[in-house]
Amino acid sequence: MKRRSIDPETPADSAETSLCEALAALSSVDEMRAFLHDLCTPAEIEVMVDRWRVVPHLLEGRSYREIHERTSVSITTIGRVARYLNQGSGGYMAAAARRNPGGAA
Repeated sequence: MKRRSIDPETPADSAETSLCEALAALSSVDEMRAFLHDLCTPAEIEVMVDRWRVVPHLLEGRSYREIHERTSVSITTIGRVARYLNQGSGGYMAAAARRNPGGAA
């Protein structure tokens, strides 16, 4: 995906930081839901929901096939999430840990 900035004076990293700060500033599920529905298309939200839905199953050690059967999420998406769980930046794990302290998501 091509990275660009509408304002050439604002680097993409700065805009990404600003978005992250906006997300972190929201204080409730309702605020986050409203922001996501304003920010994303329904298809983008569906993709994120599908990715998040498989996280607990992967953390519980279920097979890709079983996860697919339980969620209808594609094997490709399940594999992508698994790769980022194991080799990503730690975002899935941090969110899962905060969602369910002391256990799997």
